[in-house]
Amino acid sequence: MSRNRFLVTYDITADRRRDRVFRALRDVGDHMQYSVFLCDLNEREYIQLRVRLRERINSAEDQILIVDLGPSERETVERVEAMGRALGKPQRVQIV
Repeated sequence: MSRNRFLVTYDITADRRRDRVFRALRDVGDHMQYSVFLCDLNEREYIQLRVRLRERINSAEDQILIVDLGPSERETVERVEAMGRALGKPQRVQIV
């Protein structure tokens, strides 16, 4: 099953909801900046993430933007321009 890379950013007004959104994204993506994640997801994972996020926000007050950057095989640096510090490759670290 093919995977696409998604840029996910959020603006959540309440601390508790923001923490819940952060944890949901941390489980499936790489934390790039304060409220920005890169997620490599297949179609099933993408649908599951959307459901999880929708359950965690107040749709009248909060906003989540999801941008499909295309197939995850391509380097992110080819698709995202960074100003200031260079965009590095995300590094996943497992803490046991």
